Amino acid sequence: MTLRKTLLWLTALSVIFCTVSNYSKPADCAVATKTDIYKNYQNSGNKIALTFDDGPHPRQTHEILDILDEYGIKATFFVIGVNVKNYPEAFQETIRRGHEIGNHTYSHPHLSGADYNTLKNEIDKCESAISLAADYKPKLFRPPEGWIDSDVKTLSEQYDYKVILWNIDTKDWAHTPSDKIVKYVTDNVKPGDIILMHDYIGKNSPTAEALRGFIPVLLERGYQFVVVSELIGSN
Repeated sequence: MTLRKTLLWLTALSVIFCTVSNYSKPADCAVATKTDIYKNYQNSGNKIALTFDDGPHPRQTHEILDILDEYGIKATFFVIGVNVKNYPEAFQETIRRGHEIGNHTYSHPHLSGADYNTLKNEIDKCESAISLAADYKPKLFRPPEGWIDSDVKTLSEQYDYKVILWNIDTKDWAHTPSDKIVKYVTDNVKPGDIILMHDYIGKNSPTAEALRGFIPVLLERGYQFVVVSELIGSN
């Protein structure tokens, strides 16, 4: 078998595997789809992206926005549609302050048990909630829990979404103490990283305190916080 035929054969196998399986690490299956999937995006300019999931929240989102303003930082917020509907003021304030918005579904379902129509409805309803609250069309999608399968890829391509995952999980959602979050981020961050945090957590969220801990350290090291679209060069 010639080298060319061998490469074509291997490519075909990769496409079949990525399409029919619920593969948990989609970035390794880029050959199977036109969907752009990012966990990070290395660059020589020390750019990193700070992202927040699950909001907006009537108090936590505003607290985070104030901290970001204090340091002159823009971030990307992956919103849940039902929270946009319930707290439109917090959502509108996020946009007013110049931050980026991404679709994080309407109700944050467990996609491992969801079918195509369920996911499509979740994406549609989140887009509708966003458009009703503000004149904004998201270009980014973050699937709940980072779940990727063929339906996520197909729908993301149909909606012209770039799928954004992460490679620095602060685990603020698990109420990790803020000092441990600060140490983890400052010990592990690299240019091009996408940092996962949340602006809708139960009581005693460590997020705000952790931000105040690691942001000045990273700025002192020369890191530049940018929105995801700027990081990946698609804005």
